[in-house]
Amino acid sequence: MGSVHVLDHPLLQHKLSILRNKDTGVKEFREIVSEIAMLMCYEATRDLPTEEVEIETPMAVAKCHVLSGKKLAVVPILRAGLGMVDGMISLIPSAKIGHIGLFRDPDTHEPVKYYCKMPNDIAERDVIVVDPMLATGGSASAAITFIKEYGCKTIRLMDIIAAPEGVALVQKDHPDVDIYVAAVDDCLNEHAYILPGLGDAGDRIFGTK
Repeated sequence: MGSVHVLDHPLLQHKLSILRNKDTGVKEFREIVSEIAMLMCYEATRDLPTEEVEIETPMAVAKCHVLSGKKLAVVPILRAGLGMVDGMISLIPSAKIGHIGLFRDPDTHEPVKYYCKMPNDIAERDVIVVDPMLATGGSASAAITFIKEYGCKTIRLMDIIAAPEGVALVQKDHPDVDIYVAAVDDCLNEHAYILPGLGDAGDRIFGTK
């Protein structure tokens, strides 16, 4: 079973309180989402493999460690996931970026893929799927399924806030995927919004409401 990592660093929790505040404006909200993504990326990549190399400093030869595993790809779930990309790329600038867009069929309520564009070598990369909110888990689970169809073997899911229902669904559908969140909230309301949550992340990032 994939692990659920709740990242309780004080800086993360402080910034999360700003996101939750209904009076936080679009500009600050967007900046804080990016900063939180950067801090979470630091934790989500903690177990990346390294190898020892020798580096000549101006003074002597030093034994150092460099990344040695597969290269990374970041895949935001459109549209809100886009708000997390810049913060992550600032830490891992060599990562490639895929995009996946989903909508919920009004009759079947199942996620439907309307856009998917991945790097040509995505199967050779470790993937971090990002979306600010993990609510029902349907979109995240579907996105992971689509990514696995490309042959990807190591996938992490990174969300700022999750509902217990979403965590449970992803763990059921994808027991091999680790989940990284800054908070697991109480529940979903009747409209599938996370409580207490922060409202609609996409609307607050892009100023569409």
